[in-house]
Amino acid sequence: MKVQNRKAPIYWSLLNIKNWNLYIAATEKGLCYVGSQNKPFEEFSDWAEKRFPGSPLVEDREKLEPYAAELIEYFEGERKNFSVPFDYHGTEFQVSVWNALCEIPFGETKTYSDIANHINKPAAVRAVGAAIGANPVLITVPCHRVVGKNGSLTGYRGGLEMKTQLLELERETIH
Repeated sequence: MKVQNRKAPIYWSLLNIKNWNLYIAATEKGLCYVGSQNKPFEEFSDWAEKRFPGSPLVEDREKLEPYAAELIEYFEGERKNFSVPFDYHGTEFQVSVWNALCEIPFGETKTYSDIANHINKPAAVRAVGAAIGANPVLITVPCHRVVGKNGSLTGYRGGLEMKTQLLELERETIH
């Protein structure tokens, strides 16, 4: 009898709040994906196939409820920090960048250079940018709070319109 090597499932759900439609996903360990605004399911399924090849994708609204609840609170201006567990996988460098992003205060921005200095790699500004671009959990790991040297909005996986909306939402919540 052959024993199959079963991969752990990735649970997902579509979160609808206000004018936002985002795919979110989690493993048994924590939130592993927050998608771009109004993007198709394929954005998530392509990502999952690269990061968790062979893992079944299981729609499970109930399992995603704790993550959805915190995101809804964020969009309603009632949450500034996330307390849910994460299950993101990256290189040691990427994880150090993602952890640094989590330290940027709500409603504030930092530059790529600020992040590079924060992780004690001041010459790694481009690598910091690449790590930020690989962030799998938008909003909850707030890469939208990173701007160019002159304060300009720069690339964002979810698009500059989404980045602008997130920064405006945070500014409105503070004032």
